Amino acid sequence: MDTVRVAVAQLASVFADKQACIEKTAAAIREAGAEGAALILLPEVMIPGYPRGFSYGATVGNRSLAGRKDFERYWKSSMSLDDSETQPLREAAQEAGAYVVVGISERSGEGNGGTLYNSLLYIGPAGDVLGLHRKLVPTAAERLIWGRGDGSTLSTVDAPFGRIGGLICWENYMPLARMAMYAQGLSIYLAPTADQRDSWQATLRHIACEGRCFVLGCNQYFTCSMYPQDLALYDELADLPEELCRGGSAIVDPFGEYVCPPLYGKEGLLYADLDLRKIHQGHLDFDVVGHYNRPDVFAFSVNDKPKRAMTRAAL
Repeated sequence: MDTVRVAVAQLASVFADKQACIEKTAAAIREAGAEGAALILLPEVMIPGYPRGFSYGATVGNRSLAGRKDFERYWKSSMSLDDSETQPLREAAQEAGAYVVVGISERSGEGNGGTLYNSLLYIGPAGDVLGLHRKLVPTAAERLIWGRGDGSTLSTVDAPFGRIGGLICWENYMPLARMAMYAQGLSIYLAPTADQRDSWQATLRHIACEGRCFVLGCNQYFTCSMYPQDLALYDELADLPEELCRGGSAIVDPFGEYVCPPLYGKEGLLYADLDLRKIHQGHLDFDVVGHYNRPDVFAFSVNDKPKRAMTRAAL
């Protein structure tokens, strides 16, 4: 394939409402599929939303009951990988005939147990789950909410138009994590984020040039008034600006040029027909894991073994 149509969905989550987020995500998948998109990317923790501005009542040495209640609500709104929870997204992907990648707050474990992870869920056009990536290092106060992933989830997915994969938000500032993705031969690099700053655009363009790949950046558009007013710590939002996240979703080609410039100030879907020949054209003068690599000088390895906190010994 020389070309492929892709879509990037800059949406606002229905915060801490899992069912509503799933329904909104599924609707966007169907809309993009109707426009011919073969690959659809949705934002970081689209389900059930990014808790921008919240402390969850945690300070050094102290946690509040109100914060614990809000965290309980977020935990219950996070998504497990049970078939019953992923079914609406899988059905939408199958109806669209597209590869879908969506950010979720993943609730792991069985029953009432389980750590939350900031994850990327990969779904195929046959309606099957193809992969999962857990953010390796949640950034700053995110570590209060989400655990750390491991090297076993540095996932890529093979599609007819090339290999897709990526990292979440500030993971993309980890040079060795990027190298682990490049080494898998990506054609399309996915970079969902919660970063709305101008400097993030430089990051997207740098990754495209460095990896000689297309880069899809996806963020939410979210305002303070979109938060439910019955949150226990709703008053924490009083001093925040109305526009909490202006967006900035964009699509960049392997030479660092915009195919779709950043979208700011509203929700919306970006569409682009990617000329995949540009990937090979870019390798004329730069291939980060090929002729521009020096394995005789630099050694690189990835521990791709899953880390288990506990194992159950056989009796």
